[in-house]
Amino acid sequence: MPEFQEARTPGSPLPTENPRVAARREAGRVLIEELHQRHAEVSLGGGAKRREREHARGKMWARERIAALIDEDSTFHEIGSFAAWEVYEEEGGCPAAGTVMGTGHVNGRLCMIVANDATVKAGALFPLTAKKNLRAQEICLENNLPIIYLVDSAGVFLPMQDEIFPDRDHFGRIFRNNAVMSARGIPQIAAIMGSCVAGGAYLPIMSDEALIVDGTGSVFLAGPFLVRAAIGEQVDQETLGGAATHSEISGVTDYRAPDDATALRTIRDLVGRLGARPSVGFDRIQAVEPAFPGVDIESLMPISGAEPYDMRQVLGRIIDADSWTEYKEGYGKTILTGYARIDGWSVGIVANQREVVKARAGVKAGTDELQAGGVIYSDSADKAARFIMNCNQKRIPLVFLQDVTGFMVGSRAEHGGIIKDGAKMVNAVSNSVVPKFTVIVGNSYGAGNYAMCGRAYDPRLICAWPTARIAVMGGAQAARTLLQIQKAAAERAGKVFSPEEEANLLKEIQERYDRQTTPYYAAARLWVDEIIDPTTTRAWISRGLEIADHNPDMPRFNPGVIQT
Repeated sequence: MPEFQEARTPGSPLPTENPRVAARREAGRVLIEELHQRHAEVSLGGGAKRREREHARGKMWARERIAALIDEDSTFHEIGSFAAWEVYEEEGGCPAAGTVMGTGHVNGRLCMIVANDATVKAGALFPLTAKKNLRAQEICLENNLPIIYLVDSAGVFLPMQDEIFPDRDHFGRIFRNNAVMSARGIPQIAAIMGSCVAGGAYLPIMSDEALIVDGTGSVFLAGPFLVRAAIGEQVDQETLGGAATHSEISGVTDYRAPDDATALRTIRDLVGRLGARPSVGFDRIQAVEPAFPGVDIESLMPISGAEPYDMRQVLGRIIDADSWTEYKEGYGKTILTGYARIDGWSVGIVANQREVVKARAGVKAGTDELQAGGVIYSDSADKAARFIMNCNQKRIPLVFLQDVTGFMVGSRAEHGGIIKDGAKMVNAVSNSVVPKFTVIVGNSYGAGNYAMCGRAYDPRLICAWPTARIAVMGGAQAARTLLQIQKAAAERAGKVFSPEEEANLLKEIQERYDRQTTPYYAAARLWVDEIIDPTTTRAWISRGLEIADHNPDMPRFNPGVIQT
């Protein structure tokens, strides 16, 4: 009989002189440094001159406002910092989609904060700005999280109005969500700290309480020029919709502040008076630091998407020491499943394993070992599905660590029912009711993205490491597939590619495809909430769990919908 294994820490200390470890460390540091440099670039907003202009008007700029709003000992966890990255270059760029967004503690209360960046196109709303705002509201609706809007926007970016105005998930959905959140009792506080024009005027006024800053804040459905054009009335901005007008005449706003600093202090006071809210009560004990330093993750990041590594080593740098209890350790080895704690929180972990594993019975002779490569086999899918159901029965949140190339293919896999077993796993993820959090560590390809809780499967938060790759399949495979399609089309037209032409076309296709699989391409389109420094993964998941614990109305899990 094997000995009973108590909860323990996966992984081991890294060998300091190992050439592979050193090479990975150097490559990892380059990627992380690039991430920090790009984030610093995004954080500049519209540039130094425009920030100086805001100061000259007596205004803070967006990130200054957030820093003054949150508690001194709180960390601001930004969401969507790379939204619109390299998307609107023809329009002059739109760093962070013109909005700074994330969570932080305000007077001891965790809140979502959304601040328009007036240094970027005067805070105009691009299509991805609307999508980013909707993502903030979605997080608040899922988690009963209070939200604070720091409004300073010139309204819709008119040259792209057809992409932001009329559809279901366009700009108008924001106001619909304002009404739904109020009906559900989710606190919304808005401060009008600059322009607030046309449809954008509804956002602060549909919030529960609205503040306005004297001299800089203004809110109206039509500005002075449009009023003159529409009805011939000549009126200045302050008379039309300034602080005095809406505080003393219309009664539209609830509080009047002489400057940004006072408005932010007023918001802190209002948040400090919010009543206590029940929590889900997810299990949490005193946190224990991981057994191995988080900085080691730099040395564990795979240099290429095909290089094997042991995911247990990564877990040993994220989870609390001595908290790992592995589920079905000897079965379905290309997925790791187990219970652990992260910053004291009880979680279930589902992680792809890319370590070299022994080939299973029935594999052709001569292949003594098989590089798992993040492939999901039938036994791995079955194990993961059962573990996900167990976590739902126990009300334990799930953390997915993705490095997956997809489900196993070939006649042996098909005859073994890979589609059926894969469907079980996708079904379990789809019907899971506990909060889910996803970290894309490496590859995220095809149906593997779905089974491992990609964006379409409603993770409460989803982030990516700089090593992430997100696509329907790997670049090399996709390029060869697309090349064959183009060659066939050319041959039907009577053209035959020379070897040189074929090589150039393959290179062009792969370079284009590879650009579309980077984490920055994904983050620009909000397929992931944020690209994070891998060494902060533990803190990021812990913040997500704190957010999720705000909503006590978690539905009951119904295992009957999953046929196993």
